[in-house]
Amino acid sequence: MTFAGHLAAGAQLPGEIRYDSAMPNHVVSKRFTRGVLTVICGAALMQAAPSGAFPSPERSPSAADAAPLRRVQLFDSPAVAEYKRRLAEYEEARAAYEAEASAYWNLVAEKRRARNAKRREKVALAAEDYVLDQPPAYEGPKRPINPNPEPEPEKPGRSPKYIPVLADFLAAARQHFDFVPQRPANEVEFKRAYVKAATAEGLTRDQIIRVFAFETGGNGAYTMQSGFASGRPDAHAISTAIGYNQLLTTNTVELIAEQGEHFVRVLTERAHALAGAARKAMDHKIAALKRMLALCRSVPDDWSQHEKIANTEAGWGVHAMVFDVDVGPLLQTHKLLTSVIFARERGVTRTLTAAELEMMNLTGDGTGLDMVTMPAALREQVPTSNFFQRGGYERNPVAIRHNTVARLFAVMNARMDSAQGAAGAKEMASVF
Repeated sequence: MTFAGHLAAGAQLPGEIRYDSAMPNHVVSKRFTRGVLTVICGAALMQAAPSGAFPSPERSPSAADAAPLRRVQLFDSPAVAEYKRRLAEYEEARAAYEAEASAYWNLVAEKRRARNAKRREKVALAAEDYVLDQPPAYEGPKRPINPNPEPEPEKPGRSPKYIPVLADFLAAARQHFDFVPQRPANEVEFKRAYVKAATAEGLTRDQIIRVFAFETGGNGAYTMQSGFASGRPDAHAISTAIGYNQLLTTNTVELIAEQGEHFVRVLTERAHALAGAARKAMDHKIAALKRMLALCRSVPDDWSQHEKIANTEAGWGVHAMVFDVDVGPLLQTHKLLTSVIFARERGVTRTLTAAELEMMNLTGDGTGLDMVTMPAALREQVPTSNFFQRGGYERNPVAIRHNTVARLFAVMNARMDSAQGAAGAKEMASVF
């Protein structure tokens, strides 16, 4: 069979086939380059090629004939073959791991739902209500690198979401509520106001100092925003969390919605003892607080709804209240007090340790209470994975490294112990 016949019959030929339509029809040559066979074909290919695929001998080659040559790769280079082999091994191992991991995290979710149901029915929990194995870890081969990667399409760039800072909060408060927070003369004045408000609501000295130490590293100011704590010249805000207990804009909106009337009563009582310019300033503050309360209550009492307000400029203006020497300490206090009340309403009558209170503050009241109410012996057994979604757990190196409830509490207490020696924490202690 002729070479053209092989092509017409669809036979597999080794090497890279190169069609050069500019060559004279009678020329057929073979060329070897680094083990790859290149065949330049003339008239012999025309029997297998579609009509019009090659120029006729009656005319000279046109510009179209000079177009880039078509290439058909008919076998893999050794590097590509090895890549494909290793890729298949990786995909097989990864698929097996994903199946195991999915089953594990589905069981975690199932156990969590069952615990919540038991808790509603006031049924005591036991070890079998938790997944006692640690999450599976992927131990297979790494994904191999493609020796001939295809260029990836350019993805449209996304501008990072802007995170407002102190100046933005103050400007928004002035614009939307005609309000400028009354700032303390110094940090100690704000600490005194905070300690007074917190102890009046029943928080203990240990809770106040140790949570402050953990949240701020022991040296945080009432204006400290997450991201700026390091003091580096290139530091930038990484969230809207501000102050001793790191309130997000959504925390402030929610607390104003739920506790705003209480805050108004506290300020109104203080106003009775004032006169002149001080009384006028307090009355103006109360009026602004009422306008903020109306905004925060304009949506259902739901975190996602409060978050929508918090992401507006008006919501930024509400968040400016964390800087006020009268309202800011109340907000910081109630950020912790809500967890105390949550636990008390569910039967926890004892005083929470600072680490237990902070655990609820960090993980959310429902999840935190699950760990707080767990007996000490069980804390040693239960993996931290029981209290996370898979994605959140895999992004949390602290929960992975300190992978039981007992270890998580231990590292939290150790950090509180260490940070209590910082100057700011000592100053907080001196206020009592």
